[in-house]
Parts: sequence; structure tokens; C-alpha cells
Amino acid sequence: MRQTVELGRKGSGARENGTSRRAAMLVVGHGSRDGRATAEFERLVALVRERSPEGVPVEGGFIELARPPISECVARLEASGAGLVGAVPLMLLAAGHAKNDIPATLVREGLSHPGLEFRYGRALGVRPELLDLMDRRIRAAVPEEELPETAVLLVGRGSSDPDANSDLAKIGRLFFEGRPYPLVESAFVSLAPPDVPLALDRLKRLGVRRVAVFSYFLFTGVLEERIRRESETFARENPGVGVRYAGYFGPDALVADLVVERYREALGGDIRMNCDVCVHRVALPGFESKVGRPATPHYHPDEPGHHHHHHDHPHGH
Repeated sequence: MRQTVELGRKGSGARENGTSRRAAMLVVGHGSRDGRATAEFERLVALVRERSPEGVPVEGGFIELARPPISECVARLEASGAGLVGAVPLMLLAAGHAKNDIPATLVREGLSHPGLEFRYGRALGVRPELLDLMDRRIRAAVPEEELPETAVLLVGRGSSDPDANSDLAKIGRLFFEGRPYPLVESAFVSLAPPDVPLALDRLKRLGVRRVAVFSYFLFTGVLEERIRRESETFARENPGVGVRYAGYFGPDALVADLVVERYREALGGDIRMNCDVCVHRVALPGFESKVGRPATPHYHPDEPGHHHHHHDHPHGH
């Protein structure tokens, strides 16, 4: 039987019941070539440290594109005396990185560090707190009196995983409910249609005269900047439609609280990832070849064993 984990409150630390094993938190990001995104990630990890139970070391690293790699983070946690690592994927939605790359990377790290046990949390997911934070960002960009006349275009990263793409549509509908916006549409900046110009044109054809564009991203980067530019270009070319760019989530205390909650779930064994329509478990039309495909470790360029590999997504982060 698996031993339970007791998370201490401030002043008590966190250790596994019946042992002296120290618990630790690992925040796993994708990584970006944009230094601003890395700085925002680091600020969020700092907020997580402020909220973690006292005595719980926190490390944050990346699977690619930025330093530090996960292997360095795990080595530091082990050196700090940790024996149990709760790993949280810092992903808004569960797609390939959260479902395959990060779990496989943790398996690799477990083989390299047999004295450590890893427990994997879930992506941040569809949460009312994130809906509220998105509302705050939009209200900061749109005057109060214009809200009932302003449609919202919610733009996600886009994925080859239809399950993750469908979550953005669900988020759009949940955001619409109970708020003053007359219409909420979704789009993607890569890998999945519709793209930003097409979605904005559709809103124009529907008679919308004011649009707030929100990037459903945690941090800035190449793709977030592309969304901003495409929104500005559309506004210039279509003067009859007022387009306001409302930004993205950023390193907010609310996001840090959610990361800590996901960590507590992981160590407490309360993981409720929805696998009912996962492309790796269910033969969805056009994606049948992905069912049962083995996950492989995601090697950071700075880690031993790295070799050139291809992804089904662009590295415009």
C-alpha cells in the first residue's frame, strides 16, 4: 500500500508519514527563447516559494529552450535532502507536453535518482480562478461602459491534441456565462484553426464592432507577441472594428496559489485528470495512430543524452 503524505502548514514543513523523507516541489515549464518569458516564469516560481509549506524546497525548470533543465533541478532537490518530489506541469491545458513529455522525463529522472520518488500533478486546467483573472485583464483594457458591447476573442497556443483544443472552447463558454460580454469566441495562434485574423474577420461578419483579444498564455513570448501584432494589423485594416488587446495571465499570485494546490493534490494522491477523450487512450477520428504510442523522455539541449528531435508543434515560444 502506498504511504500517505502529510503536508505541513507554515512552521511544520512536509514529510512523508512514517519516514524522515522530505517532500519537495518541482515546477516544470516548457521554456522559451524569449528572456522576458523566462523572467516571468522565475517571478511565478518565487511567488510559489512564498506560498509553499515551510521547509518544502521549490525548484522550477524547463524541458527545453531555456535554463535550467529539469535534470539540474532534480539534482538540487536531491542534494537538499528531498526524498519525495511533487512535480507540477506549468501548463494551462493538458496536451502533449503534460501528457507525455514531462511524465517520460520524470521516469528518466527516477532511473537516474533511485532514491527519489516522484508524484506527478495535473495541468492548471479549467478553473474559475483563471476565468476571474482573465476577466480582470480584459476589464483593465476595456472601459466599463463598453463591456456589454465588446466581444471577446480568446486565443490559445493550439495543439495537435483535440482534447486540449476543445478545452479552450469550454473555457470560452464558461467565461461567457454570467458576464456582460455579448459573444465569446476562441482561436489559435498555431497548429489548429481558426487563426487570429480568420476569427476576427468572423466576428466582423457577425456585426461585432468592439473586440477584446486575450492571449490564453501564462507568459509572454514569440507566440504571444504574434497574437498582439495580428490583432493590431486587423484593427488598422478594419477601422470599423475597435480591437483592444487585453494581454495574458502573467506571474500572478492567483496562478501561484493554483500551482500549490496542484502540488498538494499530487502528494495527497488526489489526481483527477480527465482521460475520457485523451488522444492517447481513445481512437478519435484522424488521430488513431496516437493510441497507445509510448511516451519518450524530453531531453533538454543541456542534458546528457540530448539529440536532435522533431515535435508536432513549432518552437515559437
